[in-house]
Amino acid sequence: MSSVRVRLLVIALLPMLVLLPLMLGGTMWRWSGKLDDLLVNKVTGDLTIADQYLGRLVEMSGERLDAVAGSVPFRDALDRGEAGAFLAATQARLGLDFLYLLPEGGTQAGFGADDWPVIGAAMAGRWHSAVDIFDHAELEALAPGLTAQAEIPLVPTRAAVPTDRNAESRGMVIHSAAPVTLPGGTRGALVGGLLLNRNLEFIDTINALVYREQSLPAGSQGTATLFLDDVRISTNVRLFENVRALGTRVSAEVRAQVLDEGRIWLDRAFVVNDWYISAYEPILDSRGDRVGMLYVGFLEAPFRQAKITSVLMLSAAFLLITLLSVPVFLRWARHVFRPLEAMTRTIAQVEAGDLTARNAAGRGQGEIAQVAAHLDDLLDRLQARDRELRDWAESLEAKVEERTADLRAANRQLERTTERLIMSEKLAAVGEITASVAHEINNPVAVIQGNLELARHRLGAEGDKVSEEFRLIDDQVYRIGVIVSKLLQFARPEEYSGTANQILPAEVVADCLVLTRHQIDSAGLVTQERLAGLARVLMSRTELQQVVVNLILNAVHAMPQGGVLSVATKDAADGVRITISDTGTGIATDVLPRIFDPFFTTKQAQGTGLGLSISQQLVSRAGGRITVQSRPGEGSRFDIFLPVAAPH
Repeated sequence: MSSVRVRLLVIALLPMLVLLPLMLGGTMWRWSGKLDDLLVNKVTGDLTIADQYLGRLVEMSGERLDAVAGSVPFRDALDRGEAGAFLAATQARLGLDFLYLLPEGGTQAGFGADDWPVIGAAMAGRWHSAVDIFDHAELEALAPGLTAQAEIPLVPTRAAVPTDRNAESRGMVIHSAAPVTLPGGTRGALVGGLLLNRNLEFIDTINALVYREQSLPAGSQGTATLFLDDVRISTNVRLFENVRALGTRVSAEVRAQVLDEGRIWLDRAFVVNDWYISAYEPILDSRGDRVGMLYVGFLEAPFRQAKITSVLMLSAAFLLITLLSVPVFLRWARHVFRPLEAMTRTIAQVEAGDLTARNAAGRGQGEIAQVAAHLDDLLDRLQARDRELRDWAESLEAKVEERTADLRAANRQLERTTERLIMSEKLAAVGEITASVAHEINNPVAVIQGNLELARHRLGAEGDKVSEEFRLIDDQVYRIGVIVSKLLQFARPEEYSGTANQILPAEVVADCLVLTRHQIDSAGLVTQERLAGLARVLMSRTELQQVVVNLILNAVHAMPQGGVLSVATKDAADGVRITISDTGTGIATDVLPRIFDPFFTTKQAQGTGLGLSISQQLVSRAGGRITVQSRPGEGSRFDIFLPVAAPH
């Protein structure tokens, strides 16, 4: 019932609690995007105004100079030889930083018509004006003291391209030239320039034109900047309250797009110490090279705050509407769910075993009441059918119990017979195998033993150098014979008995690692040895060797791709514990309970299935036990516990 209620509530509330927020979110996202587009459009228009003003300023400089070059007072001054005084007065009147007359073929400050396209155009008979960059020496030659006005110390700026320079000593100049006819009919050029470095009147005029009063919302602020390369040489951006950010530099990202690629930047950008909606465009000199940038922009913070405020207000309004409407809806829905809840209680009582529970709903109270009455009818039929089934079940149960008892007895007898038959067949097979093994192995073992003695005899004293290897070979030849005996012992344990000695398990395990070193190295395994403990156990040395070697080789086979083999011995409370673990493939969960069963193997034709079974018998006969822990894909761990031998 709660599931139905939840589903109905979800269906009813989904439009208001999910779809409406999604719609509001999508609308706010779209509105935010439109606002960003409007801000970009505005700053684009601002850049257009600033660009037109700069272009008009450059053009007016050329027009004014051309007007002076063609004026009657200038010609009279030339005729009277008073051109110098006239040019000085004109320079002051026009507010130029330098003004000079250059005859055709002449030079001024070390350069002539071929050095500047502006001068070359004037010599060709037409006035020309452009923005040009003059270095420190050229500025000094044109007008002493101009270099001091042009030089701007660089201020370290976050995100700017790294530089080794400490100051910008070049000057950005509105460079103009107009054609002049000199006395005698020769051509010349009237050349003048206005330095833009530190020209705050120029940049403040641009800012006033672009960002007039009330053109931006309260809290925002418009700024304009002129860059020489990436250095601010004229700006109204503030580094501190009353300190203009002259000498700060533009970010590497903006520089790459505007100066390196020649594209206009129209986006938000970090300007000195805050984020601005910014527009940058490259400034070209008279040669067409990108030598600087013109920037306009306004603070983003007021617009960002307006966005946040709008989102918060819409979210608060939505939450308020939801808090007022949802309780009203839930109260109305409770009347709809009440009959359904009654049916839910009835069904729960029936499931608990009370078949007499009923809804007792009246007829004619709507569709849900009719469903409740129909449910009561079905419950009546169910109760009657239940009584019939109980009667049939009681009689059937008695008959089934009789037959089941007979089948259990027959099944137990069959299982015991089958087990005895299987074991008999296995033991018969083992008998045949062990007889063949004893005959086939003992003969080559005798040959090995004989040749070993012959090698000792012929080597004489030289044989002492490999005495340890001869001893190990003797041990292993003896072990081969013991293994053959153990096979016979498994088939007919009553005919065999071993001789137990008090041995030190750590020494036996160390020998086993030497014996299996070739297999371990061939498999590329890493061995971790922790052989400790001084307690002795009562067990045949070869039997313990057989158990440990079998477990080590099993671990090697479980790590065909390499891994870590860990071997450890330590004294326990009342015995010695030997641990052999690997990081191999592990043992499957369904296989783990059967690994100590005789003849059970997962190695197909490579194993007989007797290794772990014999190992368990040998350890058990010594009074110990073997346990195993394994996880598929993580490895296996075998623990051998042997009791401490009683002191003599």
